[in-house]
Amino acid sequence: MTEHRAVLASLRNAHKRYGKVVALDGVDLQLHAGQVLALLGANGAGKSTAIALLLGLLPADAGEATLFGESPQSLAARQRIGVMLQSASIPDAFKVRELLDLTRSYYPMPRSVADCIALAGLQGLLERRYGRLSGGQQRRVQFALALCGRPRLLFLDEPTTGLDIEARQGLWRAIRELVAQGCAVLLTTHYLEEAEALADRVVVLHEGRVAAQGSVQEIRAHVSQRRIRCVSSLSEDSVASWPQVRSAQRIGDRIEIVSDVAEAVVRRLLAEDAGLQELEVQRAGLAEAFLELTQGADDKTALQEAA
Repeated sequence: MTEHRAVLASLRNAHKRYGKVVALDGVDLQLHAGQVLALLGANGAGKSTAIALLLGLLPADAGEATLFGESPQSLAARQRIGVMLQSASIPDAFKVRELLDLTRSYYPMPRSVADCIALAGLQGLLERRYGRLSGGQQRRVQFALALCGRPRLLFLDEPTTGLDIEARQGLWRAIRELVAQGCAVLLTTHYLEEAEALADRVVVLHEGRVAAQGSVQEIRAHVSQRRIRCVSSLSEDSVASWPQVRSAQRIGDRIEIVSDVAEAVVRRLLAEDAGLQELEVQRAGLAEAFLELTQGADDKTALQEAA
């Protein structure tokens, strides 16, 4: 845990309303140096509004947002952050090298081009025009631009959307390296396995309020479900109909079962399939905890999209 480390950004009892719509309703949030905080929630939960308040893009109706103990609109505070949002207005005609040079010129002690290339995986792309890059390549360029100022605090809003598995894992490695150097990261993602892999702390927003917060393990502990995996010839549809089974799906030669009571399901699996192999039982993951904490049709849709 890194609770003893410096608080680099915070929301204190933050409220924000758009007309009759309550976007944030008394949200408290802290980002600590050397920590990844995953901010999770379905669309409309308040994630984007929370980020906008921390970046000084919107004022809070009540409560307070701070960056490095100052107003988010302070130039000194803004020079110490890096931002990678879901949408970016970057000129298509610029080459990647030109974008890096331009962005680095804004800072008194920028990160070297070589470091930006290595962290973002831009090898071979420097002379390519931004508009000619694939969506995943553009996301990697946006990540590199967010790193140019050697930020102490990095905002990453859905950073791996459009990336293939290799590029995603490369970005994860870069995030871990930056955090090890003391950088704080605020991460929003619909890929719940990404939050599970990276986050030191998780905050789940639901309808503008904090539904839960803590470590990944603490969030997972909100549900008692177990995930059962095995190699079995049984029909997943048949298993899904058993008492205390929430879902069953086939992945290759395995059946993956989510159950409220693992013991009863395991006994029946063994009784009905003498050839059962490679049986595993684990606590249900962050995805199930997220769904349990944010029940509703919109949240179920978001969870399905994240799977």
